[in-house]
Formats: sequence, C-alpha cells, structure tokens
Amino acid sequence: MNFVTFRTAADATPHLGAIVGESVAILPGDMIGLCEKGAAGIAAAAEMAAEIPAAERQPLAAVELLPVVPRPGKIICMGLNYADHALEGGNDKPEYPSFFLRCPSSLTAHGAPLRRPHVSTRLDFEAELAVVIGRTSRHLVATDALEAVAGYSCFNDGTLRDYQRKSAQWTIGKNFDETGSFGPWLVPASTLPAGARGLKIESRLNGTVMQRSNTAHMLFPVVETLCLITEVMTLEPGDVIIMGTPAGVGYARTPPVWMKAGDTIEIEIEGIGILSNRIEDEVDGNVKIVAGADT
Repeated sequence: MNFVTFRTAADATPHLGAIVGESVAILPGDMIGLCEKGAAGIAAAAEMAAEIPAAERQPLAAVELLPVVPRPGKIICMGLNYADHALEGGNDKPEYPSFFLRCPSSLTAHGAPLRRPHVSTRLDFEAELAVVIGRTSRHLVATDALEAVAGYSCFNDGTLRDYQRKSAQWTIGKNFDETGSFGPWLVPASTLPAGARGLKIESRLNGTVMQRSNTAHMLFPVVETLCLITEVMTLEPGDVIIMGTPAGVGYARTPPVWMKAGDTIEIEIEGIGILSNRIEDEVDGNVKIVAGADT
C-alpha cells in the first residue's frame, strides 16, 4: 500500500493518507511520523487503512496531492550519477558525487503546475529516484544503510540551465519556486528491490520518451550514497535524497529542448508510478510582497 500527503476542497489542512484502490483513507499523523515508525509501523498503517470503510474514504480523483513530504528538513540532490548523463554534459565519471541542496519552497506535487519563471525560458527536466529517510542516522555502513530508508518516490529535478551556469555551484538554478516535482506517493521500501535497484526510469515530454534508463546504472547506488552523506551529516526522518538523472535531458539535445507553458512532463519509475505535471508560466500574480508590520 502506498502513502500520500493530501488535502481536500473542504479542508486545507494537509492529511496523511493511504491509497486503497481508487480512494484515499485518512490516517492519523503525518508523513514524517509515518516514516519514523519503520517497516513494522508502515505495515500497521496499511492494515489500519484497509479496515476503513469505503464510505469514509475520499475518491483519489477528488483530492489535491501535496509533495510526498511537504517540507523536508533536508533535500540532498546528486548530479552526474549516471555515466551517460555525465558524458553528454562533457564530464568524466566523478570520483565523488556532486552533491547540492534544494529548498522546500522549490517543491511542487503530482498534478500541480510546474512553474517556468518569467526570468528564463531554459527549464529542463530530470527524471530521478527519491529516497525518503525514516531513521535518524549517522555514520551508516553498507550492512545497515538501507535500514534508514522508509520508502521511495519519483522526482523531477526541474532546472533553469542558464541560472545553473551563473555560478560554480548549482544551487541557484535548482531552487526556483515550484520547479521540483515530488510524488505521486511514497512506496514503502519493503515492497521494492533492495536500494530500489534494477528499476526502469523514464521521462516523457508530451508523450515522447526523452530519457530511458535503469536505476542499476547509477554510479553511486543508494547504499553507497547514504554512507557518504552520513560521513558528513545526520540524516533525519523525512529527509529526502534525490539520486541523479540519466542521459537525454533537454540542454544536451540538438537543438536544445526546453519545457514551455502547455507541455506535460511525466516521470515514471518501475514499481513506483507516474509523476505528471503540466508546465505553466509564472505570472506577476504568483508573487506576493509581504509588507512589514504597521507602526
């Protein structure tokens, strides 16, 4: 059973839910709390959801999905984690991962608009595996690293390529509001191969396949990545690790392919599902200036 964060038209409060057929069963708590419970707690939540009567569930088509973890404490991303993507950008295989961070304000959900900002037209797609942490962890080793994983999801690491190249660091091109799509749901780690290895991963722009690969081709698999990150910092429940993208991104094509208003971008990972977003242009009305308190 898969899990979502959602809200309804009648209630703007985010809820934790479990997917039961074509409906959503509301569960107590939130996604981070669910992840903290580990495999046994997630299994117990699935049993609870299955017992909720159909009349008390919400139709899946009628709810608004939110990012799987709406405000992760940390969003740690990897660049150049597939050899073919490194080569298409003129880079050698890295000896150490290219890590960078995303901010929670950059996230958007399955079915929500992915925003192209008014300052750039070079919005690119990147199909990626998302790893959601369920256990506070430091100094993980290969034999226990996967015990820290609650589950997996899909991610589109939407990137403004011109802004990415304004700085030696990639952060500025990776953190425009509502450009990192995260969903549609959390798939428990216990239901997928260890480390989500060997899964087909694909992006489609307006139905045309742009990227097609397999998570077995990651240069730094999930286990090794978790060990490297926890050499440096403590991972906490709800933190998200974004595992890099394969070849086929828009900037490396001739001519380049950029996402534009009206396009639909889909990210599909075998055993997880399809993350879909329509591209919309940012308009002045999306931006609100908050004034200081009256004196």
